[in-house]
Amino acid sequence: MNTTPATVSKLGYVEFQTKDMDRLIDYYTNVLDFVLVDRDADEAYLTPDFDHHAVVIRKSEAPQARTAVGYQIRESVADAERRLRDAGFEVQRRSDFAPYTPELLVVNEPLTGTPIHLYDAQAGSGIDGYTPLRPTKLGHIAAFVPELGPLQDFYQNLLGFRWSDTIGDFFVFLRCNADHHAANFMASKTRTGQHHIAYEMRDLNHLQTMLDHMARHDVRLEWGPGRHGAGHNVFTYHHDPDGNLVELFTQLDTIVDEQRGYFEPRPWHDSFPQYPKTWEVDAAAVNSWGPINPALLEH
Repeated sequence: MNTTPATVSKLGYVEFQTKDMDRLIDYYTNVLDFVLVDRDADEAYLTPDFDHHAVVIRKSEAPQARTAVGYQIRESVADAERRLRDAGFEVQRRSDFAPYTPELLVVNEPLTGTPIHLYDAQAGSGIDGYTPLRPTKLGHIAAFVPELGPLQDFYQNLLGFRWSDTIGDFFVFLRCNADHHAANFMASKTRTGQHHIAYEMRDLNHLQTMLDHMARHDVRLEWGPGRHGAGHNVFTYHHDPDGNLVELFTQLDTIVDEQRGYFEPRPWHDSFPQYPKTWEVDAAAVNSWGPINPALLEH
């Protein structure tokens, strides 16, 4: 088990670039019930919770997902900067990204070059409580990468993530807190960029309520409901208006005691206790309930 003290405490936000800001904002506010906290002609900030933003949308003629990812850290920005520079990484200290994240550190993710933002605080969103629809939080982001090794080294040894599971030799799941994963990477020689982004629902009733709401907005599922093996979350997948793959999930595995190192027991686990492991590449790892969508698993 990785014994590096945890530096990242949670996934904070993800940035999208889009040609049509209004269309993507409409999806987040009217379909997913996020709150639009602030916007101008070129950028918008949306959130499902008390942090100022979990999604940043920027105007661009070249639409792209996961153009930046923000993580909240336990250490100070100054300590993180010192540690990353000592490890040979180029970093920038910035205070101009947004007035809602006063100071952050920018370091490029190995192999992909995606800017990773490390910060110790966001401004508040002003939201007081949840609605019947709104997801509870931004849960995780999955991305295609050329190979897993350098990404795992970076996230585990420098950002303090811990290994949760691997499927075969191409799909790894990493956690920064009790949740099974906040970041997962799929090795690919042909594909780049984001694989999917995921938002957490409170329970199965909450997920069902959202799916009925999405149907009324003509948003159709691409895959699911099902239950993943790795992470054991109940999942559904659909596409946003820009074609980005979005997962809504619930019942994700948790490790609340890192010293014990196993996931909290659940009736659907295939071993007791359930420890992090390397899964065989088969249906059980992908969807224990049955159908597999090959198009979403191509790498």
